[in-house]
Amino acid sequence: MAERDTTEPPFGPIVSSAHLADGAMPALSEVEFGMILCGHAFERWMERCMTAAGQPGLTATEILVLHTVTHRGKAKRLADICLVLGIEDTHLATYAIRKLEAKGLVAREKSGKERLVSVTSEGEAACRRYRDLRERILVAGAAELGVSAEAMSSVARLMRVLSGHYDQAARTAASL
Repeated sequence: MAERDTTEPPFGPIVSSAHLADGAMPALSEVEFGMILCGHAFERWMERCMTAAGQPGLTATEILVLHTVTHRGKAKRLADICLVLGIEDTHLATYAIRKLEAKGLVAREKSGKERLVSVTSEGEAACRRYRDLRERILVAGAAELGVSAEAMSSVARLMRVLSGHYDQAARTAASL
């Protein structure tokens, strides 16, 4: 009687779409699947954290806009908010700003021909509570992963480089 082979078959790359991973660079498909999972988890985290910070019902985009407007404590133009966050459709940011304004978290003011968006004291307080929860829950847990600050920064650099590559590829695809 032949002995049964009990060795585990190799999994290969862990991807969401095998038909995209059978080309020249399966590792890129692995990165894409990781970005999908990480992106959704990050959005869930932001929404749950902001709810715990006392501001339920905000979407991930609205939370990102609030943090961007709060950054460095100076008023921002819509175009700059969109540029920093990589938002191509300005109506998404405009809608977010209107909702944040209705909740009293940001204020819009006219400056010449432009409208600037600034954080209110209530918005600053929400961001402080978010930051405090982030430190206690997310940062403390991430510190236990054993990943160095240098490795985290390296991953962040790679993600920014990939972002530029995907943007260029999107421009190319749009021109086809």
